Formats: sequence, C-alpha cells, structure tokens
Amino acid sequence: MVCFRLSPVPGTGLVLLCLVLGAVSSYALEFNVTDSEKAVCLFAKWQMNFTIRYETTNKTYKTVTISDFSTASYNGSVCGDDQNNPKIVVQFGSGFSWTVNFTKEESTYSIDSISFSYNTSDKVTFPDAKDKGILTVRDAVGFRIPLNDMFRCNSLSTLENSGVVQYYWDVHVQAFVQNGTVSTKEYLCEKDKTSTTVVPITSTAAPSPTTAPTPKEKPEVGSYSVNNSNGTCLLATMGLQLNFTHNKVVSIININPNTTDFTGSCQPRSALLSLNSSNVKYLDFVFAVKNENRFYLKEVNVSVYLVNGSVFSIANNNLSYWDAPLGSSYMCNKEQTVSVSGAFQINTFDLRVQPFNVMEGKYSTAEECSADSDLNFLIPVAVGVALGFLIIVVFISYMIGRRKSRTGYQSV
Repeated sequence: MVCFRLSPVPGTGLVLLCLVLGAVSSYALEFNVTDSEKAVCLFAKWQMNFTIRYETTNKTYKTVTISDFSTASYNGSVCGDDQNNPKIVVQFGSGFSWTVNFTKEESTYSIDSISFSYNTSDKVTFPDAKDKGILTVRDAVGFRIPLNDMFRCNSLSTLENSGVVQYYWDVHVQAFVQNGTVSTKEYLCEKDKTSTTVVPITSTAAPSPTTAPTPKEKPEVGSYSVNNSNGTCLLATMGLQLNFTHNKVVSIININPNTTDFTGSCQPRSALLSLNSSNVKYLDFVFAVKNENRFYLKEVNVSVYLVNGSVFSIANNNLSYWDAPLGSSYMCNKEQTVSVSGAFQINTFDLRVQPFNVMEGKYSTAEECSADSDLNFLIPVAVGVALGFLIIVVFISYMIGRRKSRTGYQSV
C-alpha cells in the first residue's frame, strides 16, 4: 500500500490518500479522504480504463487504451464543506485527469458528474494526433444514493462521449461518510440488482466439466487481445457458446467474433477481457494471480438481451478455472464448460488464454487442460495396443502357415 500525504485543505484538515496496486483483492484503485479530525469522510475503490479515438495527421483514426495508473496522484480531492462539494480528482500519465463530483440533498447524495481530460500533445500516447491540446469530456451521471449507504456496482458500466469510452467495474464508493465509519449497507446499481450472486465455491479442486446442450453448429473461434502502454498484455483465442435457462426456457448463443467488440485492461494482479455484441450486453472474463506464481479465471459477469426485450444477467466472482503458471498460457482444445451458475454455463472450444506476462505479442508455452493431456496420453497407448495386436496376428498367421507347410511335407 502506497500512501500519499497531501497539503491541508481548508475546512477538511489533512488529507490522506492511499493507492493499492496489486493487492490480493482485484481492485486497482482504493483510497479514502479524512477530515480535520482524521475521520474518514470519503471512501472509494474501483477499477477503470479508457479508450480514446483520435484523428491522425494522415486523416485516419486510431484508438488508444489507457489503463496504467501507477503514477496516479490525487491533488484536489476533498471531503467537501459548506462552500465546496466532495470530489475525487486523479491525475495520471502524461496530462490525464479524472474527476468525480458529488452533491448532497436532504436524505440522499449523488454521483453528480464525471469529467475526463487528456492531452493530445503527448507524443508518446498520441504521436500522430492531428489536433494538439487538452481535451475534456464531461458526463452527467445522477446516481442518487441514500445517505450513509455504500454505492456498489460490480457490473461493467460505460460512458461514451466524443470518441472517449470510459469503463468502470467493481465500484464501491461512499461520500459524506457519517462519524468516520464506512457503511456496510450497500446500495446497488441497476445492473447488480438484476445480477444473481452465486454461492461461493468452497472446494479448492478445479470444477469438473458439465454436460450442456449444444447446437449443431460449433461456434467460430475468435482471437482477442488487450493492449496497454507496454504493448499487448492479454491474449485470448476461443470459440464461445453461451447456455442459459430463464423462466424454464433454455437458450443457446454462439458468439460470432466477426460482430463482437472487445476491450479490457491489465493490472499487476488482475486482468479483464470484456466482450459485447448486438445480443450480448457484456461478457466479462476477470483473471487474477494466486500464490504469486499462477493465474486463473476468477470471475465472469454476463448480461444478454432476450427475445422479449428483457435482460438476463449473472455474476460469479468465486470461480476457479483455467489455472496455469505465470509466464505461460492455458490451452484446452477439447470442449470445456465454465459453470457460472446453475442457470448459466459457457462452453469453450479451442481455448487458449494468457492474461499476464505476454512477450512480443505472442503466446508463451502452454499448460494443457487434463482433457487434452488425457488425449495426448491415450494416442500413443492406442497406437501401442494396435501395434501389439498386429504383431500377435502376424505371429499367429506365421505359426498356422508353418504348421500347414509341415503337414504337406509329411504327406509327400
């Protein structure tokens, strides 16, 4: 935990801000602001990243992903007083700034607006930008939360404005904290209200594949990647088939990679791959590091559009699939099933993923799933058995032929 001590803010006393990078939890950012009595008055932890589409000097367009917050500072974040409302201010990278403003009413407080500023004069991030200077996008949010409640939104939320897309997930925030004690009572965003919280898996063993109905057509295999300032940081290749039951109706969706958009982010101990299409609102794969030397699929969040116009959503952050050593990839060519809940499963085909330590944009040596390993073991065994059987047949034929030859000689 790295703590930053900022200058005193009038009316709020000393401000203490803490950034957690690579903690055991998957949160990329966590901090609190204290008032003059050293009591917590504003608390937040969340994950986020940004994509920015800009015009180049060649009159083409490029998109960059911003997900590195290792240089973050928090000058200007305040608890608020009679003259000023609370706000979170984060500065990072070369000229990036992100601000969240809060307001208060009689019995509620609101996440009023979010502003994001970036500098296209930065030659590293925008080396060929046509227009140079600082640009700002502002989005009105208007989330209203009961006072003394923690706002929680684990689901992926997006804001899109003027070529900038902001992605937020695993959000926990409380402004106007009462008596310095962060509330344990949560107020959920709409997406989380429609999501199903799955009972944690207590077994440490990897779940065994389950049987699910499959359509006649196998899903097309798609290739996905996530980039950060250091290049490609996540690779995934897989065919995906969603199987879910809603109101006793079983539905199957094959993900078409040609019509699927994807984004994500990479942190030291967590990584996200998020897919969306016309019929899939979002499909998030969240990876995590365990025991300092292995990675695994920890969480899946999904929301799909149904034929009747409603939305089916499920979330599970207690998974344990696709386990492999850091510095390698995980591969399973045979069909596998990720059981997110009793009502939702994902069938994967020709799977290969590497969410950490990608070198030169290529997969590292793969650790194969047990199904592939069993197949690789059975093939030489089957070949050996077949050869042994063939030798026995040849030997028996030889003995029969030799016996007939002796019989013929005696008759002569």
